[in-house]
Amino acid sequence: MTRLDILSDPICPWCYIGKAKLDAALAATPYPFEITWRPFQLNPDMPPEGMDRRAYLNAKFGEERATAFYAQIEQAARDAGLEVNFDAIERTPSTIDAHRVIRWAGQTGDQGALKDALFRAYFVEGKDISDRDLLAELGAEAGLEADVTRRLLDGDADVAEVKAEDAEARQMGVTGVPTFLIGGRYAVQGAQDTATWEGIIADLSAARDQMTEGGASAT
Repeated sequence: MTRLDILSDPICPWCYIGKAKLDAALAATPYPFEITWRPFQLNPDMPPEGMDRRAYLNAKFGEERATAFYAQIEQAARDAGLEVNFDAIERTPSTIDAHRVIRWAGQTGDQGALKDALFRAYFVEGKDISDRDLLAELGAEAGLEADVTRRLLDGDADVAEVKAEDAEARQMGVTGVPTFLIGGRYAVQGAQDTATWEGIIADLSAARDQMTEGGASAT
């Protein structure tokens, strides 16, 4: 099985789009990836309470550039078959707690289902995904026990670990997400088209088959 580590932030629209395109490729051409979602915070210095989204966008991009940028993203999302409602988002949240729950889902739940739930809550419903009650509820959708998740969120469990993984990614040279690490050897950056993933999967399958045939002939 080939490892696929995906560095992502649940408030990154390109991560939302990138997952949809990867999912479409895997639906068309199944491949046994062992997928693990890794933390990367777009805003590691965001205060716990987050900030007004309009103020955040204006500060980061400028009003005119932000409008054009998100119009482009909205079109890309719709082209990928995704629903988005940026107008519903009132605040840009801190994602440290969301990353903690994603980490826990990797241990006892379904990370992919949780990522889908987080993307839906944020990009479609405009919910604050730093809200701990909401995170416990979404975690339950992915197989986590809501009461346990809520209790853990009230403490500092895995905060240091999430920050360390984030720092490690930056030390590796990751500056944006999504970033896909294939087999611990190859990096693919950005929301790649479904056709690109189908090509990658075809190459991986061919290499796997060649190794299998080589092993068989060697015996």
